[in-house]
Amino acid sequence: MIRAQIYLDEEVHARLRRLAGRQGRTVSDLVRDALVRVYGAGAMERQIRTLRAIEGLWRDRDDLGPTDEHVRRSRRDTRRVRRR
Repeated sequence: MIRAQIYLDEEVHARLRRLAGRQGRTVSDLVRDALVRVYGAGAMERQIRTLRAIEGLWRDRDDLGPTDEHVRRSRRDTRRVRRR
């Protein structure tokens, strides 16, 4: 691993510290994770290739019928219950 120093404005640093505290991580870990997500070894290109590869995977299936109601039910089941 290579050590690098960066300058952050106070607001960004404060937000990172709060987030790191909530997640039990370090600010450095959050920064490394963000950099890998954005600039890491072709991560975005891999994701795009994967999505394109599975696009329309079930397009030619005729045994499924309409899926709209199934999707609505699935989404309804994942809603969070409001706590009082």
